[in-house]
Amino acid sequence: MRISDTQLELVNKQIKALTAADNFYGRKLKEAGITGVDSPEAFEALPFSEKDDLRGAYPLGLMTAPEEKIVRIHSSSGTTGLPVIIPYTAKDVEDWAIMFARCYEYAGITNMDRIQITPGYGLWTAGIGFQNGAERLGAMVIPMGPGNTEKQLQMMQDMGSTVLCSTSSYALLLSEEIEKRGIKNKIKLKKGVIGSERWSDKMRNTIATSLGIELYDIYGLTEIYGPGIGINCKYNTGMHYWDDYLYIEIIDPVTLKPVPDGQPGEIVITTLVKEGAPLIRYRTHDLSRIIPGQCPCGSRHPRLDTIMGRTDDMMKIKGVNVFPRQIEEILQAFPEASSEYQIRISHLDGKDTMRIYVETNGSVDFLDLANRIATKVKSVIGFTPLVKVVENGLLPRSEKKTKRVIDERYD
Repeated sequence: MRISDTQLELVNKQIKALTAADNFYGRKLKEAGITGVDSPEAFEALPFSEKDDLRGAYPLGLMTAPEEKIVRIHSSSGTTGLPVIIPYTAKDVEDWAIMFARCYEYAGITNMDRIQITPGYGLWTAGIGFQNGAERLGAMVIPMGPGNTEKQLQMMQDMGSTVLCSTSSYALLLSEEIEKRGIKNKIKLKKGVIGSERWSDKMRNTIATSLGIELYDIYGLTEIYGPGIGINCKYNTGMHYWDDYLYIEIIDPVTLKPVPDGQPGEIVITTLVKEGAPLIRYRTHDLSRIIPGQCPCGSRHPRLDTIMGRTDDMMKIKGVNVFPRQIEEILQAFPEASSEYQIRISHLDGKDTMRIYVETNGSVDFLDLANRIATKVKSVIGFTPLVKVVENGLLPRSEKKTKRVIDERYD
């Protein structure tokens, strides 16, 4: 899906603002002698922006609007270096709320719903993004924030929450606690809006079945507003994204050239109307594809497929490139295995070792299941891992994101 003339006009306005602000991207444009673009080809020749560029602009080097127009900042976690600080104008905040409210509407959520928000507040974009969108929609917000499962469940019952907003890891933890306490008949949830981490079909089915709710994938990242830039509708044929606010390309992460619709690659996003910190051709490192054609719901907004992983998810073990998604797909073929797994990679006696921990119920022959999983993994990735099968509930649960890959080689 190539960039339209209307979108090109908006990009040219962003180029003018970036050049005038003389920030990192404005300087890139000046050095390349670029003052605007007049065709899809010219747009595709624009330089990319990367997270390292944004870190290098710390603290407020991304600020493109005058400071008197900046009303808020948000930030990435900064776990692997300096955090990225994203300034927002009042219009940015409003645009984000509009997009998020649209997400709720596409999920069939109305102003009569009671929305329980469990992601974190503060510098992280999640909690406040879910709240602003719900308030824009006119729904009742129950702003719980993360953790304190006891209170989450009490409020869920007392307030009659109908929508749960959370990470998939926390939705799973809550579903297990509800089952353990035997309070499912007191829970009125109908829908879950799940974001911030990739999750397998098996995990989705476990949560949906356990809670008896419809689940919706919401997409976003701090650098591009936050969550709320895309969501799947009831037909679940991909996530609609808001092309009146964003232009999305899919590129080959090796050649860096755009790929045709339908082919997988890396998501690259250009903000079309952002004022505080516009980004052009920002490499997200998320892997997906644009789904061709129109959704059965009739929406004109294009669709992204489920996030398949990240270009930096790749693990190199014994000279083989392995992605967590490959392991998830293998485990889905074993109905005895739960959705929960953990991969540990270590270096012992001069060679790499991959251990896979998998949960199952007590009625299964653990050793037999471990051997069958190990055989299947070898047939897919070319070497045999050590597989350890454990009882359901023994692997760690998280109120935020679950760390599924632990690489001990560099500890």
